[in-house]
Amino acid sequence: MPVSSWPGFEYLYLADQQGLAQRQGLDLHIQEYADPQTIVHSYLRGEVPIAQLTTVEAVEICSRSPSRCPVVVLVLDESRGGDQLLARPPITSIPELRGRRVAVTQSSLGSFVLSRALERQGLSLSDVTLAHMPLDAIPAALASGRVDAAALFPPYSDRAVAQAGAKRLFDSREIPGEIFDILVVEPQAFKRLTAALPQLLRAWQDAHELRRRQPELAVPMMARRQQVSSQAFEESEQGLRYYSLSQQRAILATGGTLARNLRDVQRVQIQVGLVKPGSPLPAVSDGPLHAALN
Repeated sequence: MPVSSWPGFEYLYLADQQGLAQRQGLDLHIQEYADPQTIVHSYLRGEVPIAQLTTVEAVEICSRSPSRCPVVVLVLDESRGGDQLLARPPITSIPELRGRRVAVTQSSLGSFVLSRALERQGLSLSDVTLAHMPLDAIPAALASGRVDAAALFPPYSDRAVAQAGAKRLFDSREIPGEIFDILVVEPQAFKRLTAALPQLLRAWQDAHELRRRQPELAVPMMARRQQVSSQAFEESEQGLRYYSLSQQRAILATGGTLARNLRDVQRVQIQVGLVKPGSPLPAVSDGPLHAALN
């Protein structure tokens, strides 16, 4: 299971560390990645059959490699403030970004968040200069003035605030229901993992239950992997909304919340030139969910 630094991705790590996956009959191995885009690349190369990604990245995969267009089996979280557009002083508003350099990762997620922020002010990506760079390099680039703004998320957004005095101009609270983190499976692996996926979903649910019952145990463990304090981890989780397995029946149902979201995400990405028209969409399956609940 590939894992990068994002609070909502830590629960399968917690399930592994606390033996919750093993209790469900799974032999789970966690592999750490520098950032989400390296996971996307690894998935596209066929190195991992399963991944924790955003809906934006899943739609991007379908455009780049239709044959590996993934199946969505779980909503890990909804971003409600976690994804942010930050700017260094003296910039205090989005219109001031016109003609400025804005850092994003090679992933289309940063470009998507930026495009939505600009769009609400009558601007577009063509009104700024995109500076593509690794996530961990962006806070220092802001501090040095090499870029004027950046699309980030915790813990990198926290570092940008600390190192560059960056201020938030926009976040995903302003676009509710547009950015979900999801668990996706490669199509052939989905057929092969029929028995394992419900076990994995139950382990994920058990990890959330452990977080509720024993935060003093769970939070420091997840925070340490992200190399942040427990307080910082808890604060970053305030920008996320989690849905239990039972709450996901309607979300993952045919024609449900997630299917509509994927269509909307693709529409926006096509409009801003991030994916090719006519690309397939990720399939959404509630089969593993129903098996896990039953």
